[in-house]
Amino acid sequence: MARQPQQPTNAKAKSGDERELIRDLATLLDETNLTEIEIERAGLRVRIARNVTVAASVAAPVAHKAPVAVAAPSAVPAAADVAKHPGAVPSPMVGTAYLASEPGAKPFIEIGSKVKAGETLLIIEAMKTMNQIPSPRAGTVTQILVEDGQPVEFGEPLVIIE
Repeated sequence: MARQPQQPTNAKAKSGDERELIRDLATLLDETNLTEIEIERAGLRVRIARNVTVAASVAAPVAHKAPVAVAAPSAVPAAADVAKHPGAVPSPMVGTAYLASEPGAKPFIEIGSKVKAGETLLIIEAMKTMNQIPSPRAGTVTQILVEDGQPVEFGEPLVIIE
């Protein structure tokens, strides 16, 4: 009885496709400097995340006879406090924030700008698409919490409008 060559099983082919998808997503993560990408396709959910660590600067020990007190500046609010501010406008997506329509152009808003509901505050580029972020309410811009070209995460506060 002649034995037929084995055909690759559907599971093996599917596994190769999954590996290729993961490699493609990891490459995209590196190219865009994002910290996380998640997709769901045909019942398969894939999340690729990068561990981002911020290196703490460590000063060399200095010989002092008396103890030295180091105080954190109190004028800078903690990120958690800003996110809970009632006028905070959170990012609706992961991407790169731009404060103007193109490099060198006048920014959409500045601190002290009066904005109307629906007026463009900034642009977030996500997956090569420029998304205008509208103001959810009328008011005065009191803080701009992102810099031009800065990567932003979903839910990260972008602007404070009071």
